[in-house]
Amino acid sequence: MKNLQAIKPIFELSYPGRRGTRLPACDVPEVSISAIPKSLVAEKTPDLPEVTEPDVVRHFVNLSQYNMSVDTHFYPLGSCTMKHNPKRHEKFAKKGGIGDLHPYLPEENIQGMLQMLYEMQSFLAEIAGLPGVSLQPAAGAQGEFAALLTASAYFKAKGEKRTKVLFPNSAHGTNPASAALAGFQCVQLNKSVKGLVDLEELKSLVDEHTAVFMITNPNTLGLFEENIEEIAKIIHDAGGLVYIDGANMNAILGKTRPGDFGGDMMHYNVHKTFTGPHGGGGPGSGPIAVRDFLAPFLPGPIVTKSEKDGQTTYHLSTPEHSIGRVRSFFGNLGILMRGYFYLRTLGPDGVREVSEQAVLNANYIKAKVSKFLPVPHGKHCMHEFVASASELKKRGISAMDVAKRLLDYGFHAPTVYFPLVVPEALMIEPTETESKETMDAFITALETICGEEPAFLKQAPHSTTVSRPDEVSAARTPVTQYCSPCGT
Repeated sequence: MKNLQAIKPIFELSYPGRRGTRLPACDVPEVSISAIPKSLVAEKTPDLPEVTEPDVVRHFVNLSQYNMSVDTHFYPLGSCTMKHNPKRHEKFAKKGGIGDLHPYLPEENIQGMLQMLYEMQSFLAEIAGLPGVSLQPAAGAQGEFAALLTASAYFKAKGEKRTKVLFPNSAHGTNPASAALAGFQCVQLNKSVKGLVDLEELKSLVDEHTAVFMITNPNTLGLFEENIEEIAKIIHDAGGLVYIDGANMNAILGKTRPGDFGGDMMHYNVHKTFTGPHGGGGPGSGPIAVRDFLAPFLPGPIVTKSEKDGQTTYHLSTPEHSIGRVRSFFGNLGILMRGYFYLRTLGPDGVREVSEQAVLNANYIKAKVSKFLPVPHGKHCMHEFVASASELKKRGISAMDVAKRLLDYGFHAPTVYFPLVVPEALMIEPTETESKETMDAFITALETICGEEPAFLKQAPHSTTVSRPDEVSAARTPVTQYCSPCGT
């Protein structure tokens, strides 16, 4: 990340009459503005900057250099799994027959696209061990929400009134948020054994009102729930469903399947696990996979196929008791296609190797980091682990200070202060693509930081244009309107 001088807002580069391009003369009859409904006509022309093409290019390239990205830096970014985005898949997903496809084309004109989406459904079903798949949801949180609505519709069809959704205290915050939005009462488990679900507490909370138990496996501490089959049995014996949060699927791809260890529903983060570029709130793709008895309630349309006279035809179909659409058209096609090409490139053996390498890399860093930072839970981890800066806190150094200082060493910060069950948490996940040299450099930087003076760390980062913004005020009272130097 470069230490740049302040970049002027693009409005301050504007000069009347400057253009980046000039459009050709209109070659169709002009339509009078009076033909447009008044409610759709702006009161005045938008106040847009007037700049040349070089000004525009330099402005946005310079802005981009303020940021870190997976193409420029190592991202040890916790459960966000900010993985390398293979460029061949970027290239394929942008081809004209995919990127330029109009969503309103009739089915007979998009058979190739529908075939790829059908195959993507099949891939995700196989990896999950759950046969019903909808590609509609736009991100993991929306996948959770859609799956809970699917569960709600299923129980309603059975004539059962189930009101409670349970989740561990280490759960992603979207779990209770999704449950509340879907109309359920949220019940949190507070105890844990070695960072895992306490079975006795779970049994005490499960009853005839339990609809779903939401659990991430591996969990947010990077630990595999060793009692997952017994957990599933407790829920199933009460008539409830088990939801697997798929945020950490990177650890178990090709090794084990949620459907095999008791999951009834799950979502994928295609934009994470399957390498679609994401960040800053989007773009995302959060398909859901469910058991066969839940498939009729999935959000639609889904892609189906038929055989006639030796000819295969693909269709957009709505499940019989569908909860309806949760997104327009086919889902987030650009991200789905990147995931599709990723899976086609790797194949079953490659997918399995992804999880093996991710787990190996995480354990390598954990073994080194645990020599100077405590890792409270687990002798071994899956794809990630959570270290604690609690000992550093006694010297006046917080997890946030460590995270900020890492920027000076050219590393994006890991997730901090999550999960809440670990004080001064630093959640570290290297993914499978990082080299030993990169990981060693990160470990060395982290160890060096732990030995630096608190006063120096409190001012970090030292090499960036912006050092310590007031993030709380920025979130609560953002300034969203541009004011020119003259005050207008």
